[in-house]
Amino acid sequence: MSTAQLTDFVPEAGAITMFSTEWCGYCKRLKLMLDKSGIGYTEIDIEQTPGTPELVMEANGGNQTVPTVVFPDGTTATNPSLNDVKARLGH
Repeated sequence: MSTAQLTDFVPEAGAITMFSTEWCGYCKRLKLMLDKSGIGYTEIDIEQTPGTPELVMEANGGNQTVPTVVFPDGTTATNPSLNDVKARLGH
């Protein structure tokens, strides 16, 4: 069994990777705000992508909390606001 690594999901400059689930209201809200702001993202559904629930748990102290966002510098944030995302991306 291969384990997903955070480095597998580091986005290019100016974009984010967002771990989410289909049913997550906070994920839907963040995606809507990102779309309106023109910020690019890659969405990874942790219920459909093997190894990612464990990766999200590792980033969140054992909790499968979404949205968990990965920034181009490899750092993560849990349920960030749009302003947090913009600030981290230098927008």
